[in-house]
Amino acid sequence: MSKNIVQLNNSFIQNEHQRRRYLMKERQKRNRFMGWVLILMILLFILPTYNLAQSYHQLLQRRQQLSDLQTQYQTLSEEKEKETAFATKLKDEDYAAKYMRAKYYYSKNREAVYTIPDLLPR
Repeated sequence: MSKNIVQLNNSFIQNEHQRRRYLMKERQKRNRFMGWVLILMILLFILPTYNLAQSYHQLLQRRQQLSDLQTQYQTLSEEKEKETAFATKLKDEDYAAKYMRAKYYYSKNREAVYTIPDLLPR
């Protein structure tokens, strides 16, 4: 039993094939357009995201720099306080004389100076 399939080739079938081809072309155009829109949307989201990440990285660097500068400021202010305290002590003549004798081995006539470690004020 062999079956022979015969394809109809009348005007209705031809119109139907033509309509399907037209619909396929329209669908391809719409899909192509939607693809370009999708690519454009991806680019529009990627660029701001990249800029946001870059700004966040820069913010982290600035925060680190700020904390470093604050610690440096603390150490410099403590050092300045020590120096001003030392300067006010040097304004006292007795302290200045003791300091000069201990640090620079300054002595009076017929006086011997002996140094003891860790006895200097500074």
